[in-house]
Amino acid sequence: MLNVGKIEEGFVLDHIKAGKSLSLYEHLQLDKLDCTVAIIKNARSAKMGKKDILKVECDINTLDLDVLAFIDHNITVNVIKNGDIVEKKELVLPRQIKNVIRCHNPRCITSIEQGLPHIFLLADEEKAVYRCKYCEEKFSEKF
Repeated sequence: MLNVGKIEEGFVLDHIKAGKSLSLYEHLQLDKLDCTVAIIKNARSAKMGKKDILKVECDINTLDLDVLAFIDHNITVNVIKNGDIVEKKELVLPRQIKNVIRCHNPRCITSIEQGLPHIFLLADEEKAVYRCKYCEEKFSEKF
């Protein structure tokens, strides 16, 4: 039996698709924080078969919910205070994401102006389609 201790203050990201926790770790820039992080890969799940879990002991305000929701809005965010779950946050697709993904259109202004932020706007919420703010190029990659 695997035993990962409980955390006093922080968050637990649950219901992460199996194998995606390291990508989340990178995109949330958890390596830059001075905190304890537990990554549990391929945990058994009645709902999903297998899932990943991230336990992070730090201030909850360090978590960028927009980035997390963009990557996978089905992840459950459990907020922990004094060792107990005090809140479950539901993720919704953000209307705008900035500097998370890059526009691949070679004619886009972001290809020419290096300091310009890469901004994508939610074009179709049902299909989770994002388009570049400047050239309307559709983001077509998967995380």
